[in-house]
Amino acid sequence: MEEKSNSRTDVIMAGLGGMGVLIAGQILAWAALKKYQHVSWLPSYGVEKRGGLCECTVIFSDQDIASPLIDRAQTVVVFDGSQLKTFEPRVLPGGMILVESSGLEDEQERRDYELVKIPGVEIAVSMGIRQVSNLILLGAYISIRDAMPSELIEKELGRRFGTKKTILECNQKAFRQGLELGRNAKK
Repeated sequence: MEEKSNSRTDVIMAGLGGMGVLIAGQILAWAALKKYQHVSWLPSYGVEKRGGLCECTVIFSDQDIASPLIDRAQTVVVFDGSQLKTFEPRVLPGGMILVESSGLEDEQERRDYELVKIPGVEIAVSMGIRQVSNLILLGAYISIRDAMPSELIEKELGRRFGTKKTILECNQKAFRQGLELGRNAKK
């Protein structure tokens, strides 16, 4: 059994449908169950199958979670750079937005939060599989925010994809690339 924590963490993961936003949030939430007593994962998405706005809120804490609904979070992970302006109001002052640098055209309007740009799509394409950019951003988030031990995410990846060796290896590699990007971003 993992050592329990006394803190609360909340994160909004947002992007466009088909980018793996919800699955990244699910992986984070399931991994958090190994360390925290209370975990909430709340998805929200439009009616479009692909390309519509989607997000999920993940909260993990050892205290009761009064509501899974939050307007703003400590951290917002934006999986599509073109959506920065849409989600900038959702980060708390003193918080952080981790944004995919591909497609990022808007400038940061507020100066009361940290903006971290991650080239997840570029790295995923160089790996030969665009679909893993979500795990690259998840890895960067885990590394930068020190949200939980990376081993918990690795175990969840194994639980979820363990019967599909090639997919598991690709997802693990992407997640580890994200961890490295996050470590470099912290320097």
